[in-house]
Amino acid sequence: MAEPTHLEKRETDRQIEDITGLQQDRLAQEVENSKPRLHGRLLTFMLAFVAGTGFTLFGYDQGVMSALLSARQFENVFPEVIIEANHPNHATLQSFLVAIYEIGCLIGALSNLWIGDKLGRRRTIVLGGCIMIVGAILQTASFSYAQMIVARIVTGLGNGLNTSTVPTYHAECSPAAQRGSFIMIEGSLITFGIMLSYVNFAFFWLMGSSAQWRVPVALQIVLALTMIFGIQYLPESPRWLVKHGRHAEALAVISALDNKHFTDDEVQRTYIAIHEAVVIEEVGNLDGNSKSESSSNLRELFTNGRQQNFRRAGLGVVIQCFQQITGINLITYYATLLFERLGISDVKSRIIAACNGTEYFLASLIAIFIIDRIGRRKLMLFGATGQCLTMVLLAVLGSVDTSATQIISAVLLFVFNSFFAIGWLGMTWLYPAEIVGLRIRAPANALSTASNWIFNFVVVMVTGPSFQNISWGTYIVFASLNAFIIPIVYLFFPETAGRSLEDMDVVFALAYNEGVSPVAVSLRKDVPPAGSAEADEILGLTNGANRARSGSPNDKVANGTKE
Repeated sequence: MAEPTHLEKRETDRQIEDITGLQQDRLAQEVENSKPRLHGRLLTFMLAFVAGTGFTLFGYDQGVMSALLSARQFENVFPEVIIEANHPNHATLQSFLVAIYEIGCLIGALSNLWIGDKLGRRRTIVLGGCIMIVGAILQTASFSYAQMIVARIVTGLGNGLNTSTVPTYHAECSPAAQRGSFIMIEGSLITFGIMLSYVNFAFFWLMGSSAQWRVPVALQIVLALTMIFGIQYLPESPRWLVKHGRHAEALAVISALDNKHFTDDEVQRTYIAIHEAVVIEEVGNLDGNSKSESSSNLRELFTNGRQQNFRRAGLGVVIQCFQQITGINLITYYATLLFERLGISDVKSRIIAACNGTEYFLASLIAIFIIDRIGRRKLMLFGATGQCLTMVLLAVLGSVDTSATQIISAVLLFVFNSFFAIGWLGMTWLYPAEIVGLRIRAPANALSTASNWIFNFVVVMVTGPSFQNISWGTYIVFASLNAFIIPIVYLFFPETAGRSLEDMDVVFALAYNEGVSPVAVSLRKDVPPAGSAEADEILGLTNGANRARSGSPNDKVANGTKE
């Protein structure tokens, strides 16, 4: 991008003064007073660490239940999870104990519809962490099936809040060129949490003590405390700050993330683009129809026009659904039991499950390095194709069921995890945060995360009874679902790689203006960046650009001035 002329620089300074209601010297003072504790690479690393800790906690809980379901002391306290001929309903009770966690997560995610934008990203994450600690304590102290059910719901509430907030927070604090890699780190840390949970194999040998399962469950508290402590050193999302009229803080955060002074051209362009996105949505929709500031963000999810909110929110919901119907959680939650079903002893099953979790984590690292080069669409198509073929092979080998096919089936469970880790693991936490506009980002991501937990619950709930009734036929069901995903992704999912979050507003507006698919527009190289004059024209800001650049009435009030 060419260096701005002196006149262009003065115009930009004037725009920022109009937006903030502060002269340059006063603004400089306010920005200085609002500087985050960290900046540059250290701030970027800390953001990834805290966001990753939240997802490590998520993965840990998934993985730890896989080993506990067949632990002797766990079965002594919760005999309802023992599947035997005399109690055919125990398969359902076992699945329910695992799956009820997803219901808690669903409620937590949906609660973000009302509290996410009110509390802000940081405070919502802290609240989620505190709830998870309470839930982990209740799980550790459980002495009955009903008590454990309630405890897992409480833990899920906190995790639902975190998983619907952390990706949005991290995406809003990440540069476009590296956003994919940063968010994919979160996906990798889910698998790291799963891998970490298998360290608890050491407690398997405590055959005579309930510490065999209580200590592994209690270790969740350490991860939650780490997340809560770490986020105290992080700033709020600059996009949330702009949305709530806290402009000096937003400039301070953007400059700290870029490790540049707030008067830097790139910092100011990013800030103006964010502000314009906020004003567009506050003053009216992109078709120019006025609307009350009190309009519900949830209601706006069902609008279209240039913003195409409904389409964009729908893509977030669908991609989270797709992640679950791939069948990944029949392996994640039931890995140890699956290996035991293949005729492997309980000790060896735990060892192989631990190896499976480790390989899962290592495979997920590949996506971090290629996501921004290859793009989102290609990785999703690659993953779904590989998963479909793997499930077909598992079904074929399961129908034969010999010692040789059992060994190959065990290997194929590793193969499935590899395809999923590369194509779908972190993708569904990244894509919903990228695809929607700022005003509806919190409620849209709450709904998309809720979709994840609904279908997670369904898959985990039906897995036990499914294997009990149709055995290897279960794999055929998931092979068909993976095959269904491929054409849907190809036809309806735009590419988001290399574009800022505000650039996606331009992509959808241009597609609307031209009456073409956003997928086709997203693959073009001639889409102007957000904040440029060309983008303003596409967004319908030509006549209202001065209003957009000068700030809305809410901005003026927030900064102590009036029109």
